[in-house]
Amino acid sequence: MRLTSRGWGVVAVVAFGAVMSWQYGPRSLDAVVIPLVVVVVAGVLTTVRADRPRVRRAPVPEGFLGENRTVTVGIETDSSVAATVRDEISDGVAAADPSVETTLEGETELEYDLTLEERGEHRIGPLSIAVRDVFGLFERRFEYEETTTVLAYPRVYDLQNGTSRDLEILAGVAREANREEFDHLREYQRGDPLREVHWKSAAKRPDDELVVKEFAADETVGAAAVAAECTPGRDDELAAAVASVATYLLECEVRVGLTVGAEGHPPSTGRRHHRSLLRSLAVLEAEELDEQSRAEADVLVQADANGTTVVVEGHEIPFDRLRGADGRTAVDSRSDGNGSSNADAETDGSPGVAA
Repeated sequence: MRLTSRGWGVVAVVAFGAVMSWQYGPRSLDAVVIPLVVVVVAGVLTTVRADRPRVRRAPVPEGFLGENRTVTVGIETDSSVAATVRDEISDGVAAADPSVETTLEGETELEYDLTLEERGEHRIGPLSIAVRDVFGLFERRFEYEETTTVLAYPRVYDLQNGTSRDLEILAGVAREANREEFDHLREYQRGDPLREVHWKSAAKRPDDELVVKEFAADETVGAAAVAAECTPGRDDELAAAVASVATYLLECEVRVGLTVGAEGHPPSTGRRHHRSLLRSLAVLEAEELDEQSRAEADVLVQADANGTTVVVEGHEIPFDRLRGADGRTAVDSRSDGNGSSNADAETDGSPGVAA
């Protein structure tokens, strides 16, 4: 418990009055000093007897960069008390003022808005509640260690803004993937078509023996394997590129699998899978792939000091060229103009991907 600035003022007046009363006699000074002493004592008793408020947090929905999210905190008290509620937020999100001055009475629900500014998982909390007596003289602070998190997806660019030639190459992977699903590599046999030879793997064999891609029949939707790697400090660029490529392929109704370092997602489609990919990319860190993952990838995304490149069947496409010059994002293209994507996208966390 501590004195507020108002409390210090009252204490100063009481002390001054007491000194003046001792020097010159009580007389009319008692009419000022005694009521203030009563107020101070009442403030102390009220603040000391204040019960610790009970706090519960509501989950904060994940979202895309630039979107706003509402943080909701429920506070329950046994009596009415004036309080200042302050919430701490980590870097990567921004709030105009995550503190609220209010009167807590029974069950109170407080809300404030924050903006997702950086990719990643961001901490919200811990919370502190400073309760005051009715006169605002004394303050008692309660600390709460409980925190929650909000996940910000990487930026997703609309690849429809890219050059037609690059999109044709990327769409070619989709058409190839729709034919049949890659299963494994095997040794070349007479009669195998040369277009099925996996030249990268063959070049690494000491005996120059050819190997071909073996496919598993798939009469549903095909699959495309996306793999990604980057050097330290390039994880944001990589995450944006992979998210954009995966979104484009999913919009082409291709089952997309993802390999980043040791983590892998099996091929699938739909908004739920898209959201799962975005969650992984939200917390992606710099990591290199092994040779097998590179060889098996239909689409390899690499980011280093020279930029971000999308490799498709031997074609190296700079990602800046693939996404187009205007840099428009998929979320921007479906925005309602207030920094939020449309209702379907916000609910499912996946703009433009069919269920």
